Amino acid sequence: MNVSRLLGGAAMAALATCLVPAAASAQTDGTQPAADTAGQAEQRASDIIVNGEIAFRNRTSDPNPVLSYDLEYFQKFEPVSVGEMLKRVPGATFTSDVLEYDQVQFRGLPGGFTNVLINGRRAPGGEADGSFFVDRLPAELVERIEIVRAPRPDQPSDGIAGTLNVVTKEAASFEGGFLKAGALLNTRDGVFRPSAAAAYAGKIGDRTDYWMALNYQQRRNPKQKVSYRFDDTPVTDDERFPRDAATSNYVTDPEFNNFEAQSDIRDGTDLSGSAEITTEIGDGGRLRLNGFFVDTDRDEDEQSVTLDGADLDFDGVEIQQERISQQTYAITSDARIPLGGFELGLASGWNQYRENTNTTTFEGDNEDDLTDVELDEEESLHIKDDEFSATVFGQVGGDALKLKFGSDFLFKTRNGLNDGDFVTDTFRIRENRYSPYFRLTYEAGPLTIDGGARYEIVDRKVTATTESGSYDDKLLNPSLSIRWAPTADGQFRASVARTVRRPDYDLLSPVEYDETPEDDDTTTGNPNLRNQRAWGVDVGYEHRIGHSGIAGVNFFYRDITDLIELVPFADNGAGQDFRPQNVGDGRTWGVEFDLSAPLTFLGLPDTGIFANYTYLDSETADPFTGEKRRFNNQPHHVYNLGFIHNVRPADLSFGATISGRSGAREFNYDEEVYLRYDPDLEAFIEKRFGKNFVFRISAQNLLDRVKYEDFRKYDGGDSIESFLEARANGDLDEYEIEREHSGPLVQFTLRAAF
Repeated sequence: MNVSRLLGGAAMAALATCLVPAAASAQTDGTQPAADTAGQAEQRASDIIVNGEIAFRNRTSDPNPVLSYDLEYFQKFEPVSVGEMLKRVPGATFTSDVLEYDQVQFRGLPGGFTNVLINGRRAPGGEADGSFFVDRLPAELVERIEIVRAPRPDQPSDGIAGTLNVVTKEAASFEGGFLKAGALLNTRDGVFRPSAAAAYAGKIGDRTDYWMALNYQQRRNPKQKVSYRFDDTPVTDDERFPRDAATSNYVTDPEFNNFEAQSDIRDGTDLSGSAEITTEIGDGGRLRLNGFFVDTDRDEDEQSVTLDGADLDFDGVEIQQERISQQTYAITSDARIPLGGFELGLASGWNQYRENTNTTTFEGDNEDDLTDVELDEEESLHIKDDEFSATVFGQVGGDALKLKFGSDFLFKTRNGLNDGDFVTDTFRIRENRYSPYFRLTYEAGPLTIDGGARYEIVDRKVTATTESGSYDDKLLNPSLSIRWAPTADGQFRASVARTVRRPDYDLLSPVEYDETPEDDDTTTGNPNLRNQRAWGVDVGYEHRIGHSGIAGVNFFYRDITDLIELVPFADNGAGQDFRPQNVGDGRTWGVEFDLSAPLTFLGLPDTGIFANYTYLDSETADPFTGEKRRFNNQPHHVYNLGFIHNVRPADLSFGATISGRSGAREFNYDEEVYLRYDPDLEAFIEKRFGKNFVFRISAQNLLDRVKYEDFRKYDGGDSIESFLEARANGDLDEYEIEREHSGPLVQFTLRAAF
């Protein structure tokens, strides 16, 4: 790393912080608020928005392992989305491009192993693996996020790697309103993008609270990527590829056999909103109705120029234009009805996801006019996803022993259209789930034992133009959690639970995809795939530090069966025909440590430190070679380290945080990919004006981090056997290195509370 860049970024980092702590209790069954607000006085908006206090992680009393973070924990760094918030929590990582935080990966496992909930209910997204891109959820709508490391019986069993529950703003959390105006500046191209938000929470009479919010955000990410390709000689010494001091572009080397320069500009707009109304019914009952929407329009424009041969002669230009339109809507309601010594809970929800993506590719060979291109390819993707859910439960018992029993219901329909040169087909996936459960909780002083089982019944039907199929399954998912708090400051937790991961939609859909996974291959979906399953164990300890600090450590282990892999079943001459099958198993384990506490013991009560570190390891069998290896793209470690300092006499706060991860490898039958990133440095400075205004300057990517990818492409001919032989012998057809960066991103924000 360039020393001057590091020192310059560190100097800018003499700027960071967060806000006010609150107790939370994770409840993700969709029928109770995720934080118990009973008996808590409502805060004024000005006490939350314009606040010089430092916020730390919440300490929950859940028997199962849960981490809870209020928005104030992240707010001073002004995250635009939930994705940017997750950079600061233990074990969360991404394999996205620079400044993109879309598909979160807990514990380094692929994105589909992480379950994403909004207010305790599934968040349908457009990704084939069923994941939800968290960069579409604006931070402005969030009350807090919860990391559920292991589920209880009354929580969904999805999420082998863990569950992210995003709790949107709640009507009873505060009273008053705020306005926000801001602008994002990417220093690479100097283009500003505006943002604005407004929210208000109030009361109707003595028993009804309401909340409403609207958020508008424009985003821009201009990236540059370069690729250097060699015949068969691995070259990874980046000192041989210096950057131009004026443009930061890489300088080509005459030894390259092929060089490609790519610009990738992502420009988009998000409009989102949420609303909630809650009213008390009877003595201790409650009725709640809430909803939210996110509307995303994004343009992605890529231009690639390729130079070929020993003299790097102009070979051609390719322009790709992608127009993405995505909408997410959700309406949920729930009620708690006390009936003497029995409590009845009811909930229902509707989620809808729509996506229309059109991709157009042009090619040209005019070196003097790169805009002189002709249409090469057009593709369209249309997705319509609807989910209806419901919950009914009853709860009886006293302080020592409680029994909760009920059932969750989910009815899902996904319609898709792939229309392009490689595949044209429609498909429909219908899935009904019935999940009766019981949960028994015993409390005796410092000891809490919480256990039970969830019986999941799945009925899935898949239809396409070419083929249809169905899948029925019944699976008992037991879980047991123990919490022991021998002192007021310390608590131990241990959990064991069975969890599932569902097959990717494109692997279920019996559509034949050409040129997948490689140019001459085909892949046909398998509607009879089984769910992947895992037994997991978590053991941890948390300790309170002072009044609001906390430190925690957690050990985890997952034993996963029925992993889905692409299996070749026929030779088509030029390539292979693949079909996904449940043929694998694996295990993963690690340790997670996190700390957030004021430095009061050093006489610095206005300075807070934040740190987390996660060590990860795993083992699975390569589906092609049978050899033992780690899960694809799982790093060995993920870390974050930061501080916040409050200068009370000046009503000023500043701080910084640096995060990073180790490299990771991905194995395919014909290539290996080695992925790594530079560290990411963020900083902020804020000035408060009275009780109603705060102005912040926040910045991320201050070190202009680079994404590095090295590709070893093996010389295998036309059959998978020859590729595997070349892979075993290390015979390369091509060695490629890619380097991508974007530039620092600066945000200016003015907030007013009333």
